[in-house]
Parts: sequence; C-alpha cells; structure tokens
Amino acid sequence: MIITLGLRLSALGSRLWQEHADPGASIQNWSLSPRAAKSLEPRAQSLFPRDTIPSVFGRTAAVGGVATCLVVLTLAFAGASAPLAQPPVVGDPTRPTVVPAPAPSSQRSARNASYTITARLDPASRTLTGEALLTWRNTATIPATSLRFHLYYNAWRNTRSTWMREAALAGDTELATRPEADWGWIDVTSLKLVGTSGAPVDVTSSLRFISPDDGNLDDRTVAEVPLSAAVAPGETVNVQIAWSSRVPRTFARTGAIGNFYFLGQWFPKIGVLQDTGWNCHQFHAATEFFSDFGIYDVRLTVPNGWVVGATGTERGRRDEGDRTTTHHYYAEDVHDFAWTTSPDYVERIERFGHDGLPPVAMRLLLQPEHIRQAERHFDATRAALRYYGEWFGPYPYANVTIVDPAWQSGAEGMEYPMLFTAGTRWLAPRTVAEPEGVTVHEAGHQFWYGVVATNEFEHAWMDEGFNTFATARVLEQFFGPQYYAKRYFGGYVPWVFGHLPLSRATDGNYLSPYRNAADADAQSTPTWRYWPGTAGVITYFKTALWLNTLERMLGWDTLQRILSTYFTRYAYKHPEPKDFFAVVNEVSGRDLTWFFDQVYRSSSVFDYGVDAFTSERVSDRGFFGDSGKRTFSANERSADAYRTTLVVRRGGDGIFPVNIRIRFENGQEQRWQWDGRERWKLFEVDRPVRAVSAEVDPERVLLLDVNYTNNTRSLAPKTEAAARKWSLTWLIWLQDHLLTYGFFI
Repeated sequence: MIITLGLRLSALGSRLWQEHADPGASIQNWSLSPRAAKSLEPRAQSLFPRDTIPSVFGRTAAVGGVATCLVVLTLAFAGASAPLAQPPVVGDPTRPTVVPAPAPSSQRSARNASYTITARLDPASRTLTGEALLTWRNTATIPATSLRFHLYYNAWRNTRSTWMREAALAGDTELATRPEADWGWIDVTSLKLVGTSGAPVDVTSSLRFISPDDGNLDDRTVAEVPLSAAVAPGETVNVQIAWSSRVPRTFARTGAIGNFYFLGQWFPKIGVLQDTGWNCHQFHAATEFFSDFGIYDVRLTVPNGWVVGATGTERGRRDEGDRTTTHHYYAEDVHDFAWTTSPDYVERIERFGHDGLPPVAMRLLLQPEHIRQAERHFDATRAALRYYGEWFGPYPYANVTIVDPAWQSGAEGMEYPMLFTAGTRWLAPRTVAEPEGVTVHEAGHQFWYGVVATNEFEHAWMDEGFNTFATARVLEQFFGPQYYAKRYFGGYVPWVFGHLPLSRATDGNYLSPYRNAADADAQSTPTWRYWPGTAGVITYFKTALWLNTLERMLGWDTLQRILSTYFTRYAYKHPEPKDFFAVVNEVSGRDLTWFFDQVYRSSSVFDYGVDAFTSERVSDRGFFGDSGKRTFSANERSADAYRTTLVVRRGGDGIFPVNIRIRFENGQEQRWQWDGRERWKLFEVDRPVRAVSAEVDPERVLLLDVNYTNNTRSLAPKTEAAARKWSLTWLIWLQDHLLTYGFFI
C-alpha cells in the first residue's frame, strides 16, 4: 500500500507543482502547439483540467512520492509486457524482403507527377545526394508559365525560416538553440528541362526562392523557375533535378539520430497547379503537405548491412561493391515517398486478412529493445486496416511498412503512403494504448491522408481531425478500457492509475485542451494561417468533437454511410470542405448548413447549463376564487403538490438543440426539447413529488460543450460524503508520505 500511495502522491504532487510553478508547462498548454499536438498521437492519455491546489503541497508530495518510488523500481520493471514465445528475426539486408508483388491494377489516380529517383546516403557526413527525373503533366485549365518546388529541409537551415519563426511563436524556443551539428538544408545543384528532342536545357541559374505566403525573404522552402514556353493544359514536361542535402537532427519527425534515419520530404517536390494558379505554400510549423499522385521508381544506396523500409514494394537489391547496397522500391498511385534506414532494425513480417477486405503484407521494423511489443504493433495495424476498411473503404495497396523509431529520434507518429512511424517505450503496460494509439492513428492516415489526399496546407482538419475521431472509435471498439498513466524517471517507468479510466468522448477527442482554445480560429481559415500555438486544437480536436457530435445526433449508421460515401467518391481526388459538406447533406437527408456554419465557418463556443433550479410545495399569496367568492390567502397551498422551476441558459454564442431532463424522487422524469436559441429558457412543472435533479443535454450529444460542470444541478447534494472521502484519502496519503520520509532519514 505504501508503494501505491507513494506513486499516486508523486503523480499528483509533480503535476500540481509543474502546473502552478510554470503554467506554460501544463499539459493543456503544451498540447496546443502543432508540434506537440502531433506528438499527442502516440499517447491516448487523459488531459485533465488544471487544478487549483497550492503548489507547496505539490512540491512536497512530488518529493515524497519519488522517494517512495525508488524503493520499488524493480517492481515496475517486472510489470513490462511478457516476451513473445518466438525469437526475433533480424532483417538480412542481403536477402530481399518476401512481399507479394501487387496484382496488375487499373490506374487509380491522375498520375501527373511521377519520379524516377536515385539517392545515396553518407552517414559519416550525414549527407544525402540525389538525382531525379520528374515527369509532370498539367491537369489544370490554365497554362503553367513557371514550375514551383518545395524544398522542405531549408526550414531547418537557420532561425530566419518561416517554420522556425512560427515554431517560436508556438513556444518551441529550444529549437533555436540547437548545436551546429543539428541543422540541415537542401541545395538544388542542377535543374534541366528535357524535351523530346535535343539536349536538355539547363535552367539552374533561373531558379529563385520565393515566399508567396508571408513575404519572408529569408525563407527558402519554395523555389520557382520561369519557363520560356508555357506548359499548356494536358501537356507534359520532363525535369532533371540534382540536389544535395544535409540531414538534420530531427526538428519535425524527419531526420537522424545516431544510426537511425527517417527521411520524409527529402527531395525537391513539385507543387500542385490548380485552376487558380500554383498551390505551393511555404513550409509552416502548423501544417503538413499537399502533392499530386504519381508513380515513384526509387533506388536508394546505403551502407552494407543497413535495413531499408520505404513507400512501395521492394523490387530488388544490388551490392555495389563499395560497401554499399542499392535498394529498389516502386509504388503506383501515391503522392509522396518516404524511407528509413538503420543497421539496428529487427524485421518481422505478418499478413492481414479479413473477410471482405483484400490481404495486406505488413512489414514491421522494430528497435531491438521493443521485440516483445511486435504483436501489439501488428494487432493495432490489423485493427486499423479492418475497421477503417469496413467503415470507410478498403486499403488499396498490397503492403504497408510499420516503423518503430529510435528512442529520442523525434520521428514518432508520422504518416507517408504505405509507410508510417509508430512510437512506444521500453516499458509499455497493456492497459495503456501505447503503442496501440499511435499505431492505429498513423495506419488510419493511409486512408484519409494517403487515399483521399486533401490539401493539408489549407484543410488539414479533413485528414487529422477525421483520423483523430476514427482512432478513438477503433480504440474503444477493439482495445477495451484504457487508463491514465504517469511516467517517472525521465519517462522510463510508467505507473497506471487503474481508477482513472479514459473516455472516448473526452480523452479520445481531447476535450480538455479544446476548452482553452475553442475560439482561437475559425476552422475555415486556411490551416497555415492558424495561430501556431493552437493550430493542433482546431485541426485535430475540434474536428473529432464535432464529428462525434454528429454521430450522436444522426446515429452511427448514418455517419458511417456519410464517411464511406465520401471516401469512395473522392479517393485520389483532393476534395475540398464543400465536397464533404455536400455528402453529409445528401446522405443524411438533412440540411446541416446551420451546423457547419458554426463549427467550421465561425469560432462559435458552445456552453449550455442550469442557471436556477428549485422544487418546493406550491404556496401562493393573493385573492383566489371566482367573482362573489373571492377571498384573500397569505399562503394558498395545493395538497401534495410541488412546483419545480428550472432556468437553463446558453452561455456561449454557439446554438444547438438540447434536451432538458428533470428527475423526481419517485424515479419519474420530465423531458423537454429546447432549440437552444434564446439566451435563457424557463421550464415549470407541478408534480406530487419533489424533484431531485435537473440536467441539460443528459445524453451528452453536444460534445463541443466547453463546460459540463454547469450542465447538472442537484437538490440532494453529497458534499459531506465527498468531503469525507477526499479528506480521508489525503490523510492516508500524508501519513504514508511521512512514514516513507521517516524511513529514509
């Protein structure tokens, strides 16, 4: 008991100490930055509101609790998941991975931006050099008078980039203090236009950096080259590109640490030409990416003995004779290509199969210390492939690669076509969704990000928000109850609080951080223009909350048909918000414009609550009776009658129809439906019994309500019982703390 209470005391104390000593360090504020919001994906943990207990107790409790924990450190190690029966299979880089070749398929996408790439990694200097042949077709209705390219690695060239400036606004100031070895960049060394006849035309000298979003002349994440002859609609141009780059120590889930490399956004990538012009935004701290579909034929040269995982299917390996090996990968109908390499990976391969869904080969690249968690990664990936496949539509590719990133690599929780990174710890209790939460989430991105492929510079919520909602639903369906956990000793040792179960509605949708930033931005604002400190809240959490609200309002069957119709109709087509809203109205048979006007086109805040509530015997004063028999009464009572009066109030500017419920002593209920438009509404009822409680939105349909504590009022409060319970609990904690302290001194 002393051990348990010590850990509980330490958790409570350290939490209080942190939040009151430095409000900016509280988990609610930390979770608001885009980088931190993305890092929430590996952990399905509760985000509790900030406490108001003085930090003095928190400091004392933290110290005492940690002292108690030291006594039983070995017990925590014993609580790790049991090892699997079969031994690990170490990946052999000289033997091709056994992955079934994809069956011939019809063209799924426009395939208007295809790359043939050769690249070589030199780990000694952490440099990457490459050459690419880009075949680009103009699918817009306007001619292309120039070509624009993303050069993402230049975001980490210096602190003057737009990405670094926005990261600082979001509170990530430590990035600016990185040592010299951590920074990275990308240089285009050659750019040539290749025609059907004649020599390639070298246009390298015409390449210039532009900043179309914010005018930052120091930003080098977008480059443009003018064309002497425009590329007309339907025409194709071939571009030879050569580049060299220095791989950074990870700033944003791409980079290197030690011998671990995860390489995303690593090559010059052409933007998307739309009917309104080039959609080629600078790299922003609050956004991810947008690109066209194509075919990728890629050869990657790495040191002998290094395992490689990448987008697509491996077609072969060749020993170059200079202590390097070239790995050949090929993928069709994808809009990006990412890869990873390390000599430390342990490889496992399993197969997903489920009735009604196509089989998928799953390749897992694990860190050696996580061997015991292999099946947990596979099970989570299976769950995503199954439930997303049944709910929305089948995964269309023959294989998927799951990457377990190195400790402190910063590469966890990132998605690319046919490949994603998960994220776990050495000690991972099974009652905490780690690695399950991040694995389901990133596997789920293969559907919304990978197949539907919305513009994440401008509408990131259409991927991240949809996926946050679906992740929480899968975890609830497949993995059962999960519990809040606290990690100690630098994050190594977890302690699970079995009396604090997590809820999909609040924890899975991250209601707690949303409360603090509900009106930070209208969701219709292009994502790259969100305030960097709260972009994650509006993108991830708000969307999950309003989708779950729709589920409770329309029913899961209807919402499931909405999402599957949208997925099927707009696969590989880069849809926009108006497309999704039209599908919602079509499938539901209802005009829900009023709903999207509030949750998407404005920053409305929802808050309904009980303002006043009484239930008393009917007692009136005045003249009573008809003409001729009228008499005055100072206390006119009706026999066995109670008048219950309830006033409910709309505290925010958001409007939503809600149910009202009053419960009586005999167990009966009285219900009303309120359209929620007025600022307040009076409800009265006479009953022979006294009312005991009143509640607004008793079924919790409106999950966007920022304050549930005012939704209920009781006339039979249990303050004494609550005070007694918590007083005794705190006294026991204090007693245990003093006993532990006395033992050590």
